[in-house]
Amino acid sequence: MADPLSRAAARLLAPDEGPKIDFSAPPGAPALTSPDSVSWRVFKNPVSLFVGGITAVILELAEPRVRSGVWDHSSFKAQPLKRLKRTGLAAMVTVYGPRETAEKMIAGVVRMHGHVTGQTPAGVGYQANDPALLDWVQATASFGFIEAYHAYARPLSQVERDAAFAEAAPGARLYGATGAPTSEAAWKRQLALMLPNLEPSEIVFEFLEIMTSTPLLPGPLRLIQKPLVRAAVAITPVEVRARLGLGEAFDLNGVERRLVRLAGASADKVPIKGSPAVESSRRMGLPEDYLYRRRAA
Repeated sequence: MADPLSRAAARLLAPDEGPKIDFSAPPGAPALTSPDSVSWRVFKNPVSLFVGGITAVILELAEPRVRSGVWDHSSFKAQPLKRLKRTGLAAMVTVYGPRETAEKMIAGVVRMHGHVTGQTPAGVGYQANDPALLDWVQATASFGFIEAYHAYARPLSQVERDAAFAEAAPGARLYGATGAPTSEAAWKRQLALMLPNLEPSEIVFEFLEIMTSTPLLPGPLRLIQKPLVRAAVAITPVEVRARLGLGEAFDLNGVERRLVRLAGASADKVPIKGSPAVESSRRMGLPEDYLYRRRAA
């Protein structure tokens, strides 16, 4: 399992263009979150990251202004793998990268988002740097990654789940998401407030078809790509699934659920050489397997 996971992680986190990020340097440079954080453990797992990222996008695409901003101003439809690589690398830099590197990258993203404006098909205007939309995008990302790790890699306690939401706050503020949830209870309140604005769209189904049919994962992992997409739908809040029309056809069967959990649990035990998690541990003077060691309950 280790070699396929290594190739999958490398493929999804290695952009084809742009600057390369050295997570191993400079020695001792702190990140936005600490090595003993829940986030450092959660983001090391490529299986739950893949699943949680899809869940986050489902939730984002349910909001019409975010949906138009994502679908009309990105290369996702034409180059989904390239977009996934950029998004995945940005997440890794935010969590693991040296603070100065993360701040510089995020500032560039904010500048780019400043040019993203438009109207939804219903004529509602939007701006990518709208704080309310930034809060929603940040919230969906936190929920997706936390819930996927909890469901398919290792169960998280309530204290750990709340900590993971709170740990995202420094990065969220840099993106402009000053009202992003800092606990699971805050996430649930935000979801309840946003729910009346969420609506079905064929774009959601188009996105899921792209994620299912495009060869995104190498070798043996390609065989479980479809179950991984279903796994993402499975952890989407039931009230959102109902609004979007993501019914039983998208459910995991028993065999698929066990397969996804096996992949997620295996990925949580095997250090991936050269990954941001391992290289960042080295930068902080920690063993390469630091994030893979069993923690006391």
